[in-house]
Amino acid sequence: MTRKTVRIAMNGVTGRMGHRQHLVRSILALREQGGLDLGDGTVLWPEPVLVGRREHALRALAAEHGLEHVSTDLDAVLADPAVDIYFDAQVTSAREDALKKAIAAGKHVYTEKPSATGFEGALELARLARAAGVKHGVVQDKLFLPGLRKLKRLIDGGFFGRILSVRGEFGYWVFEGDWQEAQRPSWNYRAEDGGGIVVDMFPHWEYVLHELFGRVRSVQALAATHVPQRWDERDKPYDATADDAAYGIFELDGGTIAQINSSWTVRVNRDELVEFQVDGTEGSAVAGLRNCRVQHRSTTPKPVWNPDLPVTHSFRDQWQEVPDNQGPEGFDNGFKAQWELFLKHVYADAPYRWDLLAGARGVQLAELGLKSSAEGRRIDVPEIEL
Repeated sequence: MTRKTVRIAMNGVTGRMGHRQHLVRSILALREQGGLDLGDGTVLWPEPVLVGRREHALRALAAEHGLEHVSTDLDAVLADPAVDIYFDAQVTSAREDALKKAIAAGKHVYTEKPSATGFEGALELARLARAAGVKHGVVQDKLFLPGLRKLKRLIDGGFFGRILSVRGEFGYWVFEGDWQEAQRPSWNYRAEDGGGIVVDMFPHWEYVLHELFGRVRSVQALAATHVPQRWDERDKPYDATADDAAYGIFELDGGTIAQINSSWTVRVNRDELVEFQVDGTEGSAVAGLRNCRVQHRSTTPKPVWNPDLPVTHSFRDQWQEVPDNQGPEGFDNGFKAQWELFLKHVYADAPYRWDLLAGARGVQLAELGLKSSAEGRRIDVPEIEL
């Protein structure tokens, strides 16, 4: 085996998602398993270069994980010919300019979503990357969740027959920050800083719907700011100017209707933080982060509406669990799985479809969702091309 060291500039890994999912559970996990085997006698050894604004935080993170390379000078890192890939997990408002610099420097780019704060900016990034001839990808991690992979297996096997509808419920209560610390950073609730649940979650729903059920053809959404005041990391009150809940209806190719509620102001009364119910002519399924349950047409009970009598059975017990079928090791971390695919795309020219154009579709849907909410009408979602 030949070991090939690849330097990856990782910007924004002092944040929660960048640190836990991308650095620790993806790149460092690849190192712990001995690197990534390309199948041709080459093993990739990822060498992260931690980039950010706070040098002390970067050095503390590097020391914690035994890493050598940190920098607060993005331009210098991008000018280094030893760096092959630029990864961005910064706040959304800082992402577009950094990605443009990386593309101009000839780096392959991989980024968290949304790829930009607006559709035109996201589309320009895709065009720039194509013109520069660099490989590019956008994180679409929900596709790699065990529950959704089981759901995809059902779809591919024809379990549902004709799919009629998809209903999604996502969210949890994010504390306001006054009497209990908030679980999310305060910028998420300021529109001027790129916050809002529509710009955060609609890009997720676009690729989930697109990949599993069909392209989104129209959107009708209502965004709301249910909690108008929150407290920041310094315990100071601030006005929440961004939406913290969104209620969307999406028409898909083929006539399937999807309804998805997204909220940071809901208390959870479901098995997982996100669940999708899919109903088809031949069967139904409910998929979450890890689990998936089904009810086939042949085993569907015959409920009768009678409010005068108590229910004597459990509706949940009438569903069957879908097995993992993944062997003793089970499903790998979704972020790590997508990192592996992107690295194989860069270094082994393996196919990869979750690129900046796919990222632009997500930004487009978020933008049109906000427009739908502001104008109170359904809006068509046009196909986009480079």
